[in-house]
Amino acid sequence: MKHLARYGVWAMLMSIASHAVFADEQRVNRGNDPFFQISKAVPGCPVPLGPLETEQEWLDDAHYRIERGNSCWIEGRCRLSNGYLYDKEIAEAVQRRLTNINYATQWRDHTTLWLILQRRFIYVQGCVAPDFDKQTFLSELGKTADVDRVIDDTTSDPASTSLPYRTLAQPNKLPAHPTE
Repeated sequence: MKHLARYGVWAMLMSIASHAVFADEQRVNRGNDPFFQISKAVPGCPVPLGPLETEQEWLDDAHYRIERGNSCWIEGRCRLSNGYLYDKEIAEAVQRRLTNINYATQWRDHTTLWLILQRRFIYVQGCVAPDFDKQTFLSELGKTADVDRVIDDTTSDPASTSLPYRTLAQPNKLPAHPTE
C-alpha cells in the first residue's frame, strides 16, 4: 500500500512538473512588439517566429532589453525615454511608407515578408524573389521616420535548411546568420 501511495505522489509531482514545463514553453509576444505580414508573393516561405518567446527567454533577455531601450535616451539620440516607445508610431508610419515604396520597387509582387519592430529597428524576415532589388527596398524602408536601423533577415531560397531567422515551425532552431 505504501508503494502505491508513493507512486501516487510521484505521479502527481511529475504531472505538476510537466505542466510547469509546458506552461513555460508557451510562446507569447511579451513585449507587445509590432509584428505583421506585409506580403505573400513567394510560395512556401517559412513563417518567422517573430517576437514570440517563452517566459524563460523573456526573463533571460529582460536586463538587456531594458538597457537597449534606454540607451538612446541616455545618449541623447531619442526624444522619448525608451526606444521601444517608438514602435507603435513606426508601425503606422511603415504602413504608409510601404505604399510609396511599392511604386518604385514592386515589393508586393516579389516577396513574402513579415516585419518586427523593436526599439526603432525594423527586422525584415521572410522570402524574396532572386531578381528582387532588396537593397533598394531596405534602403527606402529605412527612410521611415524615427527608424534607426533596418535589419535584413531574408532569404531567396524558401526551401533552405539554414534560414536567417527562427521559424514558427521550428522555434528552437537557431538562425543561420544571427543578426544580434
